[in-house]
Amino acid sequence: MAAMTATSPETSPTDRRVSARIGAISESATLAVDAKAKALKAAGRPVIGFGAGEPDFPTPDYIVDAAAKACHDPKYHRYSPAGGLPELRQAIAAKTLRDSGYEVDASQVLVTNGGKQAIYEAFAAILDPGDEVIVPTPYWTTYPESIRLSGGVPVEVVADETTGYRVSVEQLEAARTPNTKVLLFVSPSNPTGAVYSREQVEEIGRWAAEKGLWVLTDEIYEHLVYGEARFSSLPVVVPELRDKCIVVNGVAKTYAMTGWRVGWLIGPKDVVKAATNLQSHATSNVSNVAQVAALAAVSGDLDAVATMREAFDRRRRTIVRMLNEINGVVCPEPEGAFYAYPSVKGLLGKEIRGKRPQTSVDLAALILEEVEVAVVPGEAFGTPGYLRLSYALGDEDLVEGISRVQKLLGEARD
Repeated sequence: MAAMTATSPETSPTDRRVSARIGAISESATLAVDAKAKALKAAGRPVIGFGAGEPDFPTPDYIVDAAAKACHDPKYHRYSPAGGLPELRQAIAAKTLRDSGYEVDASQVLVTNGGKQAIYEAFAAILDPGDEVIVPTPYWTTYPESIRLSGGVPVEVVADETTGYRVSVEQLEAARTPNTKVLLFVSPSNPTGAVYSREQVEEIGRWAAEKGLWVLTDEIYEHLVYGEARFSSLPVVVPELRDKCIVVNGVAKTYAMTGWRVGWLIGPKDVVKAATNLQSHATSNVSNVAQVAALAAVSGDLDAVATMREAFDRRRRTIVRMLNEINGVVCPEPEGAFYAYPSVKGLLGKEIRGKRPQTSVDLAALILEEVEVAVVPGEAFGTPGYLRLSYALGDEDLVEGISRVQKLLGEARD
């Protein structure tokens, strides 16, 4: 009899060391690139990293001070409600009305350990096995993994640089099947920085409402928009979606608090209750100290994000200009977030320092090896032939890093 393998039907449960469900999860590509860049820097290499999606600014002092004070308050040394501190849930509801015009009750808010947990718990609460989720692509790496973990099926709808990475209603309708339950909608977008106009948001929202779909909308970059672009909250623009809309957000990007791990989801009360039940068994409450920090953040003004946005806008214009100076690179100007997503298809197959990269994975590896600049290949976001570069790093590092890339890729030959 043939030897049994790990995937053989004859394999007993005791022989399977890792479950098929968890074994199928791929590592976060963005975190992996960032970790590699940091490891090389720690080893003394002059690596410049464009991989991580986090502001290079410190968390504002008043937020840190609130957390420090909470550390000394015994009431925060104990368990708190799994759904979040009541005062934070109320403050998030108030902040949502202030910033986007969306009026919700505190009972519709669940405080989570970062936006990733909010996304997973939202999908887990509404998806059954086989339910399909339409995913505009390029997508952030975590979305399809969260969908699959929840038993759902991600259905990719690809937009490219010719449309500014925005999908159309016609594309969405072509992807819809009898199994479609949810539309994922993200604006501003990670990884592309695309921002949908209010008219486009309304058109897509009304389509989803007419088809009876749920919508999960990620608003984590709501305050990071530039130029003439404006953020539009989908359930505000299309209020008939409220009963089938889940909003995900957090303090990470707005207040430079990626490491504090506080996010939230807002949705119908029955869905929030179900997700809270899940969280009560998975993690219980979010760290009380981090919640107090988040309370100070969302209750305060937006001066900190205004300062960051000004810097990001300057860097955005610089990186786009420098990337578009490279033959074979096409980089639309992002209108939000802090990412550039250039097409590098014009460079694939060309000779660069004795090598011919055939994929954007190959090209990213070559860039790291030859000029010690870390970027994330488009394969991580569902679209080979592209690179994602975060411009949430210092101006000098940004110019130095892109200058190195310009010099390397300028050597490309047929």
